[in-house]
Amino acid sequence: MIQGNHEMETMKMDSTEIARRCADFMFARDKASRELGITVEIGGAGSATARMEVSDGMINGLGVCHGGYIFTLADSAFAFACNGYDRVTFAASATIEFVRSARPGDSLVAEARERSRGKRAGIYDVAVHNQDGQLVALFRGRSQATEAPVVGNDSD
Repeated sequence: MIQGNHEMETMKMDSTEIARRCADFMFARDKASRELGITVEIGGAGSATARMEVSDGMINGLGVCHGGYIFTLADSAFAFACNGYDRVTFAASATIEFVRSARPGDSLVAEARERSRGKRAGIYDVAVHNQDGQLVALFRGRSQATEAPVVGNDSD
């Protein structure tokens, strides 16, 4: 069986290189995360760390960060973690538990870790902390993978 250029190239890279390549490809197209000032670091396939500063525009009527922005930060970390295997993977479901409020000027860090991954589905936990290391939220996402590559053959 003859393999395509993309498959051969992917086989030559280690899992961390593949995950970082997928993250670079995705981040370049991720207008939502970039618009919110979210940055992403990849430690390897199945894990990602996303960071975001809470701006004044993210504050709700009670003076704290709107929960939707915290969810978005956690969801971004989840997306980068589960797409690190070069297979387009979407969220099938997600839940979040808010532990404490985030305030204007807080620096939030969302650390996503793979808990289980099968051929098509995975479970990922994301812990969101503030700059003082205090837990802000716990997110759990269930992923559903497709057969399509994230990066694809981008040489054309």
